[in-house]
Amino acid sequence: MKRSLLLPLLLVATPALAQASLQQRVEAKLGEAATGTRFGLVVTDADDKEIVAVNPDGRFMPASNTKMFTTAAAYASLTGLDQPDAAGGAAVRIEGQDVILEGHGDARLSSAADCTVDCLATLADAVAAKTRHVRNVVGDDTAFPDQRWSPGMSWNNIPSRYGTGISALTLDDNELVIDVTPGAVGARPGVALPLPYYSVDNRMVTVAGSERKIGYDRAPNGTVLRLTGTIGVDAKPDPLRVGIDDPAHYAAWRFRALLEARGVKVTGDVAARHRAPMPDDDPDARNGAPAARPPVQPALARLTPPPLAEDVVRINKESQNLHAELLLRRVGLKRGGGSIADGMIEVRAMLDTAGVPRTAWDLSDGSGMSTYNRAAPRGTVQMLRWIAAQPWGAAWRASLPIGGVDGTLARRFKGTLLEGKVFAKTGTINATNALSGYLIAKNGKMLTFSSFANDVPADASATKFIDAALVLVAEAN
Repeated sequence: MKRSLLLPLLLVATPALAQASLQQRVEAKLGEAATGTRFGLVVTDADDKEIVAVNPDGRFMPASNTKMFTTAAAYASLTGLDQPDAAGGAAVRIEGQDVILEGHGDARLSSAADCTVDCLATLADAVAAKTRHVRNVVGDDTAFPDQRWSPGMSWNNIPSRYGTGISALTLDDNELVIDVTPGAVGARPGVALPLPYYSVDNRMVTVAGSERKIGYDRAPNGTVLRLTGTIGVDAKPDPLRVGIDDPAHYAAWRFRALLEARGVKVTGDVAARHRAPMPDDDPDARNGAPAARPPVQPALARLTPPPLAEDVVRINKESQNLHAELLLRRVGLKRGGGSIADGMIEVRAMLDTAGVPRTAWDLSDGSGMSTYNRAAPRGTVQMLRWIAAQPWGAAWRASLPIGGVDGTLARRFKGTLLEGKVFAKTGTINATNALSGYLIAKNGKMLTFSSFANDVPADASATKFIDAALVLVAEAN
């Protein structure tokens, strides 16, 4: 009698024991990280059952996992993402004797010599066909309020490409490329700045070997770029990419050069036109009503960029900060103002629809550069599961990096069970690592997960422990 009762009890208890064992093994793996690292991890199966839960409702800095919220809100609130982006294209118009280069939020406008799509040269051709004399060249980014940096972004990121200014008139990713080449040992390295928008204060020194330890700095809104550090005489080429603080001014500066190359005489100055942030840019101040926007003026010519869906892929695969910030503001245009706050209304509407508790998130930007951002693993998984059930869910998931294959996961999970079977957004900022998305377990079923590591000690990384924990989960399911 006792024996006949024991077998059913064991059959019931065994799955629970296996579950506890997996939880313990995952916790042990995460516990191998540097002392002080704080982890959060939730993994659910296809039936929304939690397989692993480590500090599931803790609030963590999500770093670039923030881009998932931004890009999903774009799919949830905008229409026609797979169609050419007629609303976002830059335009040019004549205002008296002045040329006005006008931005509408497109992130992909290019002045490259080999540009074939979404090219600034196309607008220069239109002006040259209309007139041979202009006065001022003005960059106009008033489609968005002048919020070039989000609340909570570290000031030291401003000179870099990761913290470049955000503007409705964006050109060449709002960054400049600088080539540094070694000189003789003890001498100053060479500096090539193809577009002399900045002047360079070269304080670098060439040393023996092949190591590069180059630093750069620039005062906010300053035009002098100070280069410091050392470069080995045998160092390989590795261009520096530095940010631009006033993208509208830079775009107008480049446009002037293109006009002059086409024989258009410019007698005036290069200037920028901004829309100062006002209380009207706060949806709470206007009780949710659409903001007043500058009237649309007739254009001499206007570009039609490729579909926004293509840019979502770049944002998530490459973790492109500038493009994510512009997309958040584009989402905010639905509310009329195009401000950060407008964009966040749409993010909240999406999360409310998905049933994500308000305590599970606080966001201050669209890219993850803000240190004010917070997200909980359980709430993030809830959003991811909701996304998967949407008509656009498969297209959105296809924008995520694939482990061991492409994007920011190209070098991770290689040689493991998850190579080619994890689709997730990475995140890295000071003392923070994150990875959230979907994975295919050993049994072939799709699992949803969100993992965060905060308070990671300097010079350490938690990514290998996050990856190892996910492999353990995949092998056990």
